[in-house]
Amino acid sequence: MKSKNKPIFGLLAVAAVWGIMSAAAMMKPSDEISESERRRLTQKPEFTAENVISGSFMSQFESYATDQFPMRDSFRRMKSVAVFGVFMEKENNGIYIADGHAAKIEYPLNESSVNSAVSKLSGIYEKYLSSTDAKIYLSIVPDKHYFLAGKHGYPRPNYEKMIDTVRGGMDFAQYIDITDSLSIDAYYKTDPHWRQEKILNAADKIAQSMGIGEYISGDYREITAKEDFYGAYYGQSALPLRSDSIKYLTNDVLENCTVYNAENNITCGIYDTEKLDSRDPYEFFLSGSSPLLVITNQNAPTDRKLTVFRDSFGSSLVPLLAEGYSQITLIDTRYISSAALGEYVDFTDSDDVLFIYSTLLLNNSSTLR
Repeated sequence: MKSKNKPIFGLLAVAAVWGIMSAAAMMKPSDEISESERRRLTQKPEFTAENVISGSFMSQFESYATDQFPMRDSFRRMKSVAVFGVFMEKENNGIYIADGHAAKIEYPLNESSVNSAVSKLSGIYEKYLSSTDAKIYLSIVPDKHYFLAGKHGYPRPNYEKMIDTVRGGMDFAQYIDITDSLSIDAYYKTDPHWRQEKILNAADKIAQSMGIGEYISGDYREITAKEDFYGAYYGQSALPLRSDSIKYLTNDVLENCTVYNAENNITCGIYDTEKLDSRDPYEFFLSGSSPLLVITNQNAPTDRKLTVFRDSFGSSLVPLLAEGYSQITLIDTRYISSAALGEYVDFTDSDDVLFIYSTLLLNNSSTLR
């Protein structure tokens, strides 16, 4: 005989679990950052009459509750495993797994973003470079989705139109096409960035195009960091993926180069081993993103100087060009206003200028200043 109380007991059990989790959520201190997702978490909104009346309090509180839920990472992992392993979905929150790589769907082409990037970079040329004798170069780094989307049936932006738009809008620069020098194997499996030891062909093509190929020895020692590398897509996918390893290339010239960080007034080496234990180990290359860096190579065979406008992909590429220049200045206008550059950089001193940006940045260029 079935008990009439079973449904009631079930409801009470659910209510009890929900009550316990709600109480735990209320008592739990707010986390500032999600280490796995590498982003700041929403904090508890201020309870004011104005916020309540406008409706902003509830919308902010919803984001806060989602971000600060107890055991959030565990529940995220359970959901992701179910999405991919049980329901056989092809993506979860824009992240998918293909050819052993975690990648992010980049779609559609954001034409206004690309045009905005072109406008900002062209403005830099007009203000600081058009009256100099520097040779100007442009290269675009394809993201992982470029190599995976078509093969695995995911929507892709019109990369060809993106590249043509940038080239056409920056016709003052000689374009260096490196897409055919790369493949999906050139990228970390859990991260959007490329692997330094796999981009030698791309670096060589850039060096040859800029006329410094003869000075790049290509004679490197490959070293593997002992720390495991779990990239940005590892946390965003919330899946138990295998770790990557960071390998880097060095030689006597690179080891004797110095890197001046204008933001914190510190001089260090090209590689920062302390960053291997940080939230983002990719910052091991040139100590990560910074508004203004200056690499000095006292053993350079020439006195040529290079200025690079770049995003994070440039951190692991530029060291492979260091042998050919006495000085390389790296500028990241995500962190410094382009209007202020003249206060810190003498552009008349540059022999070569390289603009190198990823398709990810170009399609999401609001961070450029």
